[in-house]
Amino acid sequence: MRPASELETRRLSETFAALCAIPSPSRCEGAVAAYVRNELEQIGLEVAEDDAAAAVGGQSGNLLARIGNRGGQSVLFCAHLDTVPHEGGVLPVLVDGGWESDGDTILGADNKAAVAVLLELARRTTIEGAPVDLELCFTVAEEPGLLGANALDISALRSEVGYVYDHATPIGEIIGASPTHIRWRADIRGRPAHAGIAPEDGRSAITAAARAIAALPDGRIDQSTTANVARIRGGVAGTNVVPEHCQVDGEVRSLEQGRAELMTEAVAEAFQDAANRPDCQCDLDLTIERSFVGYKLDEGEPSVVAAKAALEACGYEPKIVASGGGSDANALRAKGVDCVNLANGTQNPHQPSERVAVAELEAMLNVTFALVDVFGED
Repeated sequence: MRPASELETRRLSETFAALCAIPSPSRCEGAVAAYVRNELEQIGLEVAEDDAAAAVGGQSGNLLARIGNRGGQSVLFCAHLDTVPHEGGVLPVLVDGGWESDGDTILGADNKAAVAVLLELARRTTIEGAPVDLELCFTVAEEPGLLGANALDISALRSEVGYVYDHATPIGEIIGASPTHIRWRADIRGRPAHAGIAPEDGRSAITAAARAIAALPDGRIDQSTTANVARIRGGVAGTNVVPEHCQVDGEVRSLEQGRAELMTEAVAEAFQDAANRPDCQCDLDLTIERSFVGYKLDEGEPSVVAAKAALEACGYEPKIVASGGGSDANALRAKGVDCVNLANGTQNPHQPSERVAVAELEAMLNVTFALVDVFGED
């Protein structure tokens, strides 16, 4: 594997900073998608956009570009364009050899570090060629639950093997297991009444919600399972009305799919019991949404074998780890692509302290070059 040149590493950092400066919260990826499309078209690649924008209610669909047309083996590299929401603009600055945000916002290294790497991969392989065909996919609305990847038409892909770089841990880690993620929403409707004159005529939706939440397991349930009550909304501005409505949002995750289903049943039971108490008698509408299905890798899968070889070629000792987070790899694996999530060396995602060292950006690029070479040796 020929490591990235000085020109490639300098351009990688410049591209990364430019990407981070473009706001792209989920469903608002139009500007960053235009930037990526322009970069790819300038080096002569055709870029296709699917209809995911309509499916997710956003500004852009998923982008797909191909390099090479041998008709043989093809390898997919995927990164998402969106970030979590933030207030104000992002100003990337270099601090002690790493990129940070100069302000109170996120940096956007999740996942623009990977986007920058894939653009640099495209530049090298378009000029020099690649030993295998490549597909570069840039998805939208990943953060709210892999919406863009879920909307992707798998028949548009030629690759049976793929990679994402979407785990904020040291480079060298291979995400061997990822959880099933289930979101839930409880809409509770009681009956309003004057809180001072006739409270007994009311049915408090907030009281029902509080009882249900108190009965729910929360936090880390076991080594494989977590649960979280994320948001509560309800009541009226004044204090003199028994609250008629309350809405509660939460999630469960587990590396064991059966355990995730059991936790969801526990949520349903807690809210049903609270709403049906004789002193409450509220109506309940419980919505369950499975955002993504978990997986456990087989270490003998071609994608894992190749990832280990590429990491070793770059001087890393591969380490297979489990994660409590999801990525586009979950959606792609569910669609039949042998896709692996690799650690990207970033730190503190979704926080104002988010950071990525320049050396880690370069390492991610070199691992990508090595992966292409490994598949070319087959």
